[in-house]
Amino acid sequence: MAPAAAIPRPKLAVEYWLLTYRRNWKGSLLTSFLSPILFLAAMGLGLGSLVDAEVGSGRDLGGLDYLDFLAPGLLAGNAMMLAVNESTYPVLGGFKWYRTYTAMAASPLRSRDILLAHFAYMAFRVTSASFVFLGVMAAFGAVSSPLAVLAPIGASLCGMAFATPTAAFVATRTSADNFSTYTRFVIMPMFLFSGIFYPVAQLPVVLEQIAWLTPVWHGVRLCRALSTGSGVEWELAGHLGYLVALILAGTLVAKRTFTRRLYE
Repeated sequence: MAPAAAIPRPKLAVEYWLLTYRRNWKGSLLTSFLSPILFLAAMGLGLGSLVDAEVGSGRDLGGLDYLDFLAPGLLAGNAMMLAVNESTYPVLGGFKWYRTYTAMAASPLRSRDILLAHFAYMAFRVTSASFVFLGVMAAFGAVSSPLAVLAPIGASLCGMAFATPTAAFVATRTSADNFSTYTRFVIMPMFLFSGIFYPVAQLPVVLEQIAWLTPVWHGVRLCRALSTGSGVEWELAGHLGYLVALILAGTLVAKRTFTRRLYE
């Protein structure tokens, strides 16, 4: 066995989060299956049958049935919601309630190690849940391209594009009072108006252009292109680059806010 000093320090912190997750993974697995089943059954099949019957299958949806259009959008939207959940209360808890970060900072771990370890765990949670979602999509017949196996990676990037700046913001908070406001007035509007349920071209021009700037719109487009095999390489590269840039920017800001909070 390698000596402790030879083990990368972020890995030691990641092990803490994985050990914690091992205690409650069964409950999260049930939610990971139940959420996509309910959404796809109610909206993909139920509402989708009405949409296809009224407007015609594929009309204004890029030649897709409504279920095939909706499912990859929900994949990205679910990743966003999960990432926000993982980067709000658990992050504040690490500073204030459970003082996990404080305990880690008292060890040889640096603030960068603590931050990157938690981000790695968040990425693991979002990616694993997204693969479960993809399995449910396949069971519903909403997968039509071999590239769909990469869609959970795209969804995870979408989620982390929210998680990193959210964690940076939470590190500056002393209470959870603003979290419900953030979810209600920032996250939910993005969930509803970023192309998950209908093309953003149906929105007024101003709202459509705002939607183009949101990470979830890029995540939805990326997941939909991979799931259906309908994207072109330059478009996929653009969505991928936008999400990666947001993740890097959020990580840099989070490094500053985490360091200030831990050592102020």
